[in-house]
Amino acid sequence: MSQAPAKPFLAQHAVPAGVVSTRWWWVRHAPVRSDGGNIYGQADIDCDCSDRHVFDGVAKVLPKNAVWYASGLQRTHQTASAIWQAGLPAPADLIKDKAFDEQHMGEWQGLNRAKFFASLPVEIGSYWFAPANVRAPGGESFNDLCERVSAAVERISVEHAGKDIVAVAHGGTIKAAIAHALKLEPWSGLAFTIDNCSITRLDHLAAGDHIGWRVPMINQQPWIAGPSHAAMHQPAGPETKLA
Repeated sequence: MSQAPAKPFLAQHAVPAGVVSTRWWWVRHAPVRSDGGNIYGQADIDCDCSDRHVFDGVAKVLPKNAVWYASGLQRTHQTASAIWQAGLPAPADLIKDKAFDEQHMGEWQGLNRAKFFASLPVEIGSYWFAPANVRAPGGESFNDLCERVSAAVERISVEHAGKDIVAVAHGGTIKAAIAHALKLEPWSGLAFTIDNCSITRLDHLAAGDHIGWRVPMINQQPWIAGPSHAAMHQPAGPETKLA
């Protein structure tokens, strides 16, 4: 019995000629253990980078020779350092941009998280600390966060057009970046789950005055795959052109 001819491989992420692809690799910081169960927002507390298995997985997925950004908060700097210690070559510079800081929770920072959520009405309609348009007293709303993240993403996409950008940031920041890429209302961005150390990739595509986005992955956790799933993380084969 003759075998059917092998189907040609078609690159799923091919970029058409004339289109500039700027690839954003968002990484949420490692888990925070020192918050005492309280809301921390922009409080500059550290994180736990002790799980080498997790960072080995992240380091294998992120690109070499990328431009690296982090927020102004130390937990993102610690997370970036742990990724480099796991074997990914460190960049010449880690650019710290406060536009990527977590949402400022104002007077909510320091409040017991469980009690805070227990005090909220059931109909709050939020997967976050409050609906997107509610500003924390003395702080920001999620809408505010989306505005500053969106402006920074567009600015940096122009400054580093065509490059890989690794941005180590926060759960709220990455939700805002997803909402921006998908042209969602801010409250829709709150529906996404972003786990600690997970990778979210958003590709900024530009051709002349036209700008669009492609979303290869959200909340990927490469350390979950064991040896039996290694093929899931191997590079794709060469593109085959149809005759």
